[in-house]
Amino acid sequence: MKILRMIGSLAFVVGFFTAIFAGMPWYVYHDPILPWWLKTAVYLLLGGVLLVLLTVAIEQRKDRASGKELPPGELQSRVLLQNSTEVPGREITKVLGLVQGHTIFAIWMGRDLSAMVRLLLGGELIEYTEMMGRARKVATDRMIARAEELEADAIINVRFMTTSVIGSAAELLAYGTAVKLSTPAS
Repeated sequence: MKILRMIGSLAFVVGFFTAIFAGMPWYVYHDPILPWWLKTAVYLLLGGVLLVLLTVAIEQRKDRASGKELPPGELQSRVLLQNSTEVPGREITKVLGLVQGHTIFAIWMGRDLSAMVRLLLGGELIEYTEMMGRARKVATDRMIARAEELEADAIINVRFMTTSVIGSAAELLAYGTAVKLSTPAS
């Protein structure tokens, strides 16, 4: 599927640039009958978009069917998350290193359009709030999974960072320091 999506993306880019940068000037300075190469560019552009949409839809359907979709509930973990540099009542016995989890999320174009309308009218952009909440959950779960691989007892100094990738897509990075802790004092 990934290869088909890349072929679709390449077809779109080739078709788009050919139609815009070669086809438009040609059409302006020549007769209005479209040559075969300009028709081909338009077909590449439209076919590329269709192929990308089709592959993404098939991948999403497979993910839902296989249960690979992101879990909505809390991840059950023995790893303690702390946004401070120490854990009260416990001593850090070993620093295992940096652990991180990251994800890039985007919302469906229809929800993006409704968010744009809300942006004009005012109010909370619920679509983006939900997207970022889900992204934060996924990134945190991935960070915890990495800490569990290291057999960490806790992740200290937990931080989140977010950046805009493209359009309505946002990257969220969760990171912290995985540590081993002493047994709790009785």
